[in-house]
Amino acid sequence: MDLIPRKPFSEISSLRNEMDRLWNRFLDDWPMPTMFSKGWAPMADISETKDKLIVKAELPGLDPQDIKLSLSGNLLTIEGEKKKEKEEKDEHHYYLERYSGTFQRSFRLPVEVLEDKIEAKFDKGVLTITMPKTAKSKKKEIKINNA
Repeated sequence: MDLIPRKPFSEISSLRNEMDRLWNRFLDDWPMPTMFSKGWAPMADISETKDKLIVKAELPGLDPQDIKLSLSGNLLTIEGEKKKEKEEKDEHHYYLERYSGTFQRSFRLPVEVLEDKIEAKFDKGVLTITMPKTAKSKKKEIKINNA
């Protein structure tokens, strides 16, 4: 007689999958799905080097004049508007998934930066913000002496 390993949570897993399918089907049929969504916000990466912070945000389909960038204290905010394309009169849509409208995304910076030295470049739908760190924000190596 062979032993069959017991999987005590397999029934719970299949129940969860069924519930997920039920919720997805319910929300797909909902007449106003945007009522519960907050809209579109650009995806972003934040990285740090020895001397600066770098933020890269994806803003496809926008032009630099559609984007506003501000810094208040240590809160960096990217906001703007993605305009809707002109629709044809006899055009029938099967799906409308592309977002249009206003957006805002804010990031709390982990270190102090030199506000007057911030540079922003926009190339191929990617906004790159380079922010030099202040002298007191830079990491300092501490030498450890022998006892």
